[in-house]
Amino acid sequence: TVLYFAGASTATGQYEETVTLPTTPFPLSSLASHLNSLHPGTALDKVLTTSQWSVDAVMVYEPETCHLKGGEEVAVIPPVSGG
Repeated sequence: TVLYFAGASTATGQYEETVTLPTTPFPLSSLASHLNSLHPGTALDKVLTTSQWSVDAVMVYEPETCHLKGGEEVAVIPPVSGG
């Protein structure tokens, strides 16, 4: 399950989505490309270039070291601004 927050939700028009992984294990570092292929012509690609990831409610700071097996909850966390 992919959870979309802020700009990612706006780009996809969804708050969450069940995504089938093309292969397992699947590198988290490749998930942005896969999600962009599922949502062509949206602003999702721009949002994902600056977003962070969490897997099962744990922040992932090095996506290239994380591999998804299926069944995880992945959150797309765009940058937050405030004042």
